[in-house]
Amino acid sequence: MTGDDQAGYVPPQESVQVETTDQLRAVSNVVRHRVLAVLRDGPATITQVAEQLDIAKGSSSYHMRVLERAGLVHVVRTRKVRGVLERYYAHVGKSIELPEPAAGQRDVLMQHAINDLSTAPEGSRRYVRMQHTRISETQFEEFERRLAELLDELRDARDADEAAATVAVAFFRPGPGAAR
Repeated sequence: MTGDDQAGYVPPQESVQVETTDQLRAVSNVVRHRVLAVLRDGPATITQVAEQLDIAKGSSSYHMRVLERAGLVHVVRTRKVRGVLERYYAHVGKSIELPEPAAGQRDVLMQHAINDLSTAPEGSRRYVRMQHTRISETQFEEFERRLAELLDELRDARDADEAAATVAVAFFRPGPGAAR
């Protein structure tokens, strides 16, 4: 598919709620997380995903099947290429919503962000910061609202011709045993 073809795809659902064990297992794997990231730019074949992620075609196929069985991706188009049926896969929803992690469990999104951060090329631009503060509940809610607006603005400014960038945000009140 050309960039123009990809740009026209709109997922059929607004959001996919991760609720089953199979869905959680599917999104918890870092390779499948990266497959989903490739599909953010539009439908792609197993071969295209394998090339973008520099993984074997068989591995790409396996991970795509896991995501498809979990209901997170689906085939949106097929075509015959030299007698072989080529399938284009895409997201089922515009977003994937994960459940809150159970007590003592790692947050899947933040773990993926840390894994992705470790792949950033040496010397590439990045901004990483951790800030501790003490604020009221009203201030917390206001800052959370402003963060959401900034992230929505960034999402809406997406330009398929530009290099990818990732933002990972964790804004929370720490529990017992954390730095306070």
